[in-house]
Amino acid sequence: MSAVQPSGGRVQRSFVSRVFRSRETGIVMALLIMVVGLSIFAPDFATPNNLLNDSRNFSFVGIVVLGQAMVMITGGIDLSVGSVWGLTAVASAALMNTGMGTIPACAIALVIAGLFGLFNGLCVTKLRMPPFVPTLATMSIARALALVITRGHSIDGFRPDDSPFFNLGGGQTFGLPNPFIVFLVLSVIASLVLTRSVYGRQLYAIGGNERAARLTGLEVDRLKISVYVISAVLAGLAGIIEVSYLSSAISNQGLGKELSVIAAAVIGGTNLTGGEGTILGVFIGAVILEVLRNGLVLLGTDAYWQGVFVGSVIVLAVFIDQLRKGFWRTR
Repeated sequence: MSAVQPSGGRVQRSFVSRVFRSRETGIVMALLIMVVGLSIFAPDFATPNNLLNDSRNFSFVGIVVLGQAMVMITGGIDLSVGSVWGLTAVASAALMNTGMGTIPACAIALVIAGLFGLFNGLCVTKLRMPPFVPTLATMSIARALALVITRGHSIDGFRPDDSPFFNLGGGQTFGLPNPFIVFLVLSVIASLVLTRSVYGRQLYAIGGNERAARLTGLEVDRLKISVYVISAVLAGLAGIIEVSYLSSAISNQGLGKELSVIAAAVIGGTNLTGGEGTILGVFIGAVILEVLRNGLVLLGTDAYWQGVFVGSVIVLAVFIDQLRKGFWRTR
């Protein structure tokens, strides 16, 4: 018996070590603390209707952050997702407004989004531009095109009120908002791709050491182009689902959302220099952002102060992650 106990103790300590070493542990604990605190100080937070609305709201950013995380894992960044989100939203609505069917209109809008991602990827790989430059340019171009399409006006009345299209963003399945179900399904797929496929391992290899990845024969350029296309298409998908939910489209849809997307990824533990990040982490990061925003509203916090709190959470999340790495490096 005495010989077995140390072995069991080592196993237990090993399990505890793995738990605390996990980057998701800290953000899960932070989320739980936020939820408990808001449930106490803002009783309306824990109501079913509010929780369902929260799950719908964070799903739009969450869908986009899945693609952004892939880009960041390779060591890049996509600043254009908010504008591509808005352009795809107004493009799909405008096409449907001309009488085009829902599926062709949405498909064309997603192709437009994908072309922006392709352009970003080609600039980064073939022209060797820093990711900041082309994605900043396409952020401006996509937003301008959205304004050109709408001329500053909203697009609505493109489908009858009872159209099935509006169920995509506004409906529920099994009591859960459809956008959340889409986010959940895409998260599972993205997680499997990153953790169980050769493609996912190659993305991590590029972010960890691009030069070494090239020397081992990986098609780095093709892989990096693919993640920018995925990022843009997912941004476009979020725009279409939001149009379905709002039943209208305006040029400022997705405005500033690139900051929320990047913030969710960073809070979720995705490394800005590449090579690190998990889908579970960015999922929780998206949830934390919406819980924080909703909690501040329910607590009566001035809307102008919300950005201060979000920025503080980002800095705190990065600090905790660095502290965690340093702590375990000494063990």
